[in-house]
Amino acid sequence: MSREQAEKPEKSQAPSIEATLIQLARPKMSPKELLKAARKAHPDASKKDIVRAAFRSLISVADSDADKAAMLQNFALQERAVDDV
Repeated sequence: MSREQAEKPEKSQAPSIEATLIQLARPKMSPKELLKAARKAHPDASKKDIVRAAFRSLISVADSDADKAAMLQNFALQERAVDDV
């Protein structure tokens, strides 16, 4: 392993996009509000990365929090169909 690879921080140190979305998702929050908040927390993430993370987080919360799962599903489906600006 090279020195540069050893000095890079691991991804596990920063919260994942999925974890951020689960934390940020609130009832009656619009998809645009969630996208804006997710981009603020993860400025280097593309919209596509955030939408994919929403689908992954939807799977993890589906059994435990139906309201949050429904909100994440709505966000992921709605934003998936819109072109990245």
